[in-house]
Amino acid sequence: MQIGKNREARRAYGFDDIALAPGVVTVDPEETDVRLTIGDLVLETPVLAAAMDGAVNVPVMAELSRLGALAVMNGEGLQARYENPDEAIARIVESPTEGVVPLIQQVYTQPIQPALLAQRIREAKAAGAKVAVSLTPVRAPQLAPLALEVGVDVLVIQSTVTTVRHVSSRYEPFPLAEFCRKSPVPVIVGNCVTYEAALELMEANVSAVLVGVGPGHHCTTRRVLGLGVPQATAIADVAAARDDYLTKTGKRVAVIADGGMRTGGDVAKAIACGADGVMLGTCLAAATESPGQGFIWGMATPDPGLPRGTRIKVGHLGTLKEILWGPATKDDGTLNLIGALRNAMGACGAATIQDMHKAEIVIAPAIQTEAKRLQVEQRVGMGK
Repeated sequence: MQIGKNREARRAYGFDDIALAPGVVTVDPEETDVRLTIGDLVLETPVLAAAMDGAVNVPVMAELSRLGALAVMNGEGLQARYENPDEAIARIVESPTEGVVPLIQQVYTQPIQPALLAQRIREAKAAGAKVAVSLTPVRAPQLAPLALEVGVDVLVIQSTVTTVRHVSSRYEPFPLAEFCRKSPVPVIVGNCVTYEAALELMEANVSAVLVGVGPGHHCTTRRVLGLGVPQATAIADVAAARDDYLTKTGKRVAVIADGGMRTGGDVAKAIACGADGVMLGTCLAAATESPGQGFIWGMATPDPGLPRGTRIKVGHLGTLKEILWGPATKDDGTLNLIGALRNAMGACGAATIQDMHKAEIVIAPAIQTEAKRLQVEQRVGMGK
């Protein structure tokens, strides 16, 4: 559509704009297959925990591994900067709202200690966890070899926007394609939101692509930079790149929706739009085991020059097991996310994640409010 003379824009959709239509055949939810494959790693659930210091530490990595998921540790975060990261987290959690961003910036001025990163990886491995570590393209050349040497299972190369073709006269761009080709473990790369950028990442031999710029509940990128594509459209575009790349090469690259999901319904919609898995931050930060004590802040919040995130309170919903596997004791979709996904898949007639990619999607701007007046008035269920 035209937004002005000689300037056009296309309509994009978020999770609240769409709904899933039930299928003509239904499947027993208990017989649905929700496994996620990333390279040679197979997860029993299609869930990754986002690499945020309020959501992931060593005990969380061990517990999520036990539950069939994968927690990603921020390799440049507090776990790699402080011998006792809980003290640094407490400072952030206890700060008044009006001064919290400058405090977060100050806390993250502590230098990264490679020896601490290695120690955390060893601790997680000793606890029985599958270990994934997130690094920025700038620091990956220094820290990735160490992480591989210590025994990391997955590497995540992540920044607000990551592309194969990065131009800079100040430093040598990270050789992503060469790195992925030589890596002995799967490499997940992100973030991106367009077909073209995703296809180039896939051609660089990545094992999975993270989709999402600015949708996180703690993130302010969309306001600060004006960047972002609503998640339903972004996932569908990147999934199209995956399908075309699969047709061309026979190699399937996982698409992981990163951000913007709070309920089981959001997860189901992300999968239906084309995601093979989801990366969750806020949902899992609300677990009683999470290090943020009911708070979370984004990876870009500590940026010394242009922070693009803030601290938000998410409270405590339940244990990690209850959030992923239930049983749910709330009626708002925030608990038993895997159960919700399986029930949605069953209703859509999808036995597998790939079957769910074929579910019918409808544009449904009234899906959150239709016939829900009493719930809104009483602030229960969908009216909270």
